Amino acid sequence: MNIILIGPPGAGKGTQAKRLVAERGMVQLSTGDMLREAKTSGSEMGQRVADVMARGELVTDEIVIGLIAEKLDTLNGAGAIFDGFPRTLAQADALGDLLERTGQQISAVVEMRVDDEALVDRITGRFTCGDCGEVYHDRTRPTVRPGICDVCGSDNMQRRADDTEDALRRRLMEYYKQTAPLLGYYYAHDRLRRVDGMAPMDQVSAEIGAVLNGG
Repeated sequence: MNIILIGPPGAGKGTQAKRLVAERGMVQLSTGDMLREAKTSGSEMGQRVADVMARGELVTDEIVIGLIAEKLDTLNGAGAIFDGFPRTLAQADALGDLLERTGQQISAVVEMRVDDEALVDRITGRFTCGDCGEVYHDRTRPTVRPGICDVCGSDNMQRRADDTEDALRRRLMEYYKQTAPLLGYYYAHDRLRRVDGMAPMDQVSAEIGAVLNGG
């Protein structure tokens, strides 16, 4: 079973992907991770990636599809979670063609729907421990001791530079511009399923599980 998780920045795609990896043995295929891994792999494809990035150019769809094809060959039947890909209709077609050639398909495209205003509050209040990665929130999950991580005791608290309201609203607008055609594409292919991305994490996991179980 191969799925695509779609949702705006901060919707929780990464968290839910990690749960699917742990609970179902699926493999998360993040284009960013694949590009970084390929760049240092020494393979022919990796050298192409390194050359493109060294020139400051965007990696072509052909290269990304090639990396995905290499990854699919190593999964030994494990389901794939596509994270950050596809982003365009051309990429969706290319991914569909690749999977068809290997006797596979996209089983479901899970859209994690959110309320934009609630999402802005969620993201702009977010900060993390720079040492252990634990995530906190100014209002809903502050540290017990101000500025000190509850888990590891570090005082290395960090916020992403783009976790501001203006930056987030720009990212949301870009997300909707990119994904609106994809949602229509997968709806037309009867693959689109929706879950409440603003629900508690366990509920979101349960809803995604129901989708994957055919519910």
